[in-house]
Amino acid sequence: MMQHDFDELIDRKGTDCKKWDTYKDDVMPLWIADTDFKCPQPVIDAMLERVQHGVYGYPMNVKTFEQSIVNWQKKRFNWDVEVDWVEYTPAVIPAIVYAMRAFTNPGDNIVIQMPAYHPFHDIIPNNGRHILGNQLIRKDDGSYAIDFENLEELLSKKRTTMFLLCSPHNPVGKCFTREELSRISELCLKHNVFVVSDEIHSDIIYKGNRHIPFGSLSQAAADNCVVCVNPSKTFNIAGVRTGAVVIPNRHNHDRFYAPLEDNKAYGRTIFGTLPIEVAYNECDYYADQMLEYLEGNLAYLKKFVAERIPQIKIGNPQATYLIWLDCRELQLSPKELHAFFLEKAKVAMNEGSTFGPGGAGFMRMNIACPRSRLEEALTRIEAAVNS
Repeated sequence: MMQHDFDELIDRKGTDCKKWDTYKDDVMPLWIADTDFKCPQPVIDAMLERVQHGVYGYPMNVKTFEQSIVNWQKKRFNWDVEVDWVEYTPAVIPAIVYAMRAFTNPGDNIVIQMPAYHPFHDIIPNNGRHILGNQLIRKDDGSYAIDFENLEELLSKKRTTMFLLCSPHNPVGKCFTREELSRISELCLKHNVFVVSDEIHSDIIYKGNRHIPFGSLSQAAADNCVVCVNPSKTFNIAGVRTGAVVIPNRHNHDRFYAPLEDNKAYGRTIFGTLPIEVAYNECDYYADQMLEYLEGNLAYLKKFVAERIPQIKIGNPQATYLIWLDCRELQLSPKELHAFFLEKAKVAMNEGSTFGPGGAGFMRMNIACPRSRLEEALTRIEAAVNS
């Protein structure tokens, strides 16, 4: 088995890198959801070989792309997906937009769970739909539970036609149990609400938890959903802007494809599909080793914060490399909190109120970096808090 060096420090400055080139040179960026790890070597090798061919004309839509999705879902989650269920999309957020256009109408309600991934707050109203927020309940141990009574109330509203699930949840790091997902499915079926499940973080699940693809729950769930997948978070290939959806029901698949076709968004890119195929077919080792490394980073973070910055609470992260920091004891407004970390600690993170209700007083930290960078960032935060 190949070994990957996740401690390697790679200079990303000056590479048109959103994560590193947005802020000044003295700021440690632990914000946007990409990693500071080099891609798996098989992906790099395949891309170099394709580059050296020297001709980059229109590619055919061959089924090797779809087959790689099928392979990964079976290997990692034991979900038996058929090739014809898979559809190429230009990343996950566009896929969600196409699903909204396919399965809802302007003026409809779309339910999301708050606090919610910030682009959800834009793409829903930008497409003429209304957000209904199902507030997640923060428990004493920092984990989150679903308010099912409120969820059913929102799903039962006459104009509610879609539930947009983020599984696992960004930003709170919740991994939904089979029981929770089954209850969601039952309520959505009861109230005739279609489910779009964004499962982009599904490979990063910490010990004691397990990711369940929404479409694998039951035949009824499979017939009432679109599942969005993308290996960009796992293999650090977000810049290729390619994803896929899995739609088991043929009628739903055809409905989803219509707005894709209307916007000519079906044309694939050579350097978008290739890295996904190679990552899913050849790079299990990398996903396993990265998860082990992230668990080490999380353990380091928890120990450091508990012992040296007790004013900040970690909670109970179950999934994703995005850690939801409870900074309410610092007693700063969202604007002050953002400025404190960026200007005083010189660490860039995502400020919690941008994720909607339930986010004020929190910061989202990306721990997918070499441990030496995490150590440096925490040392800076400790000094800033203690001063």
